[in-house]
Amino acid sequence: MEVDKELIGKVASLARLKLTDKEIAKFLPQLKEILEYFSKLDKIDTKNTKPSFQPVELKNFTREDKEEECLTQDRALENSPNKKDGYFKGPRAV
Repeated sequence: MEVDKELIGKVASLARLKLTDKEIAKFLPQLKEILEYFSKLDKIDTKNTKPSFQPVELKNFTREDKEEECLTQDRALENSPNKKDGYFKGPRAV
């Protein structure tokens, strides 16, 4: 795929980005370099490689729950600018 100013302009338009000519000139070599890396990846022989959905085998790591003292209602409300009758006051929802 040939990367040129028109392609960058089209991609920017699809992404709803307004790029100046200076920005396009800056991104042109960067985009070419990125696509060259993808081209190299396309050439790698992966026929004998098992598919991997997660490159690093991770398990769910959990920790023991620890009981801690929670905030009192007064302490939780003390820094809130919007409170009424001991509760947080939020915007009206219709």
